[in-house]
Amino acid sequence: MEDLDLDSGGVTLSVSDDGEGRPVLLLHGLTATRRYVVMGSRALERSGHRVIAYDARGHGRSSPALAAGEYRYSDLAADVIAVLDALGIERAVMAGASMGGHTLLRVALEAPDRVAGVVAMTPAFDPADELDAALTERRLARWDSLAGGLRSGGVSGFLAAYGEPRVPEAWRETVLKVIDQRLSLHEHPEAVADALSATPRSRPFESISELSRIRVPATIVASGDEADPEHPQAVGEAYARAIPGAELVLDEPGKSPVAWQGSQVSKVIAAVAERAFGAL
Repeated sequence: MEDLDLDSGGVTLSVSDDGEGRPVLLLHGLTATRRYVVMGSRALERSGHRVIAYDARGHGRSSPALAAGEYRYSDLAADVIAVLDALGIERAVMAGASMGGHTLLRVALEAPDRVAGVVAMTPAFDPADELDAALTERRLARWDSLAGGLRSGGVSGFLAAYGEPRVPEAWRETVLKVIDQRLSLHEHPEAVADALSATPRSRPFESISELSRIRVPATIVASGDEADPEHPQAVGEAYARAIPGAELVLDEPGKSPVAWQGSQVSKVIAAVAERAFGAL
């Protein structure tokens, strides 16, 4: 695996570039790192894909944004284009979770010529929610509380602000362990705190209906609300309805979410890559 430091407008992004074949770009969620898309699976590289993944600005080994507020979706989308340009990639299948999924959809709307296919996992952004001022205020206060906990107390401060996970008891320890593991991977936790405040105040697009302009192979992976209440299944279903020809992948009842299983996620991505680029 080749690790690179690439520039995006003065921000240094830590990038991995591995494998050969159909290009796939992986985008992680807020507070995560590039590992947390396919969870360390190497199935894509073994099946004829060039896999590019990077730590978002301020996350993992990437440097902080130049200003505390520069974690907007416009900034995140510009980073995607900077990575593609630096690596000489014209078009790629893009797969991302939560913030990463929102980011790739913005790129698909703004720069459709750079996107061969999309896999958006566990989306959570619903512009309609912002019509409710009280709901928006509570939501942003929650993000600010998490940012404050991380700034003042590191990982333990974040976990204290996070509170008890709203998941079945069988998954509680797994959720807390993953949060602890991924927060411990950041070289600049203060930058992650900045992102926690800034990114939720940004919109990847203005309405879900805009997604109807996306005309590439697409799959939406939506987790059930019992396992992942932070990413409502109904939002994923709405995205899938809006994108022409999009496939919708849902969890099997009683089983762990597809989005948590790197091998299953890799199969979904490979299927979209085959639709986008053709069989090997």
